[in-house]
Amino acid sequence: MSGSLGRATAALLRWGRGAGGLRGPSVRAAGSGAGGGSAEQLDALVKKDKVVVFLKGTPEQPQCGFSNAVVQILRLHGVRDYAAYNVLDDPQLRQGIKDYSNWPTIPQVFLNGEFVGGCDILLQMHQNGDLVEELKKLGIHSALLDEKKDQDSK
Repeated sequence: MSGSLGRATAALLRWGRGAGGLRGPSVRAAGSGAGGGSAEQLDALVKKDKVVVFLKGTPEQPQCGFSNAVVQILRLHGVRDYAAYNVLDDPQLRQGIKDYSNWPTIPQVFLNGEFVGGCDILLQMHQNGDLVEELKKLGIHSALLDEKKDQDSK
């Protein structure tokens, strides 16, 4: 992990620890039932839900720091309804999603069927406010807006 990304992720994770449980009731961890890695199957998976994440591990137990950071960022925004696919359960899925998105690393985040990027891009979107706007386009209200409103009223 690069120095600035590592520090930013560590700060984000420290900041978000007190905000409740890691997994909301609607997160669907889909594991090896994802059906391999053909382009048609992957196209169906990424378009099935508004927010889709391919990660190492599960939202409850990410198996790498980058996957954990993506889960934490989504949690901070109050995103509870998303599909999560564990690429460690299926080597074909792991390679297939990299080929599908033409992106070499995991995790990978898709919003409304469109590839957004990995941890670094999602973190940047979180920091500059773009993620709030993208979620709004999907009809998802970011919990950070409520937090900001609470702070502004004090």
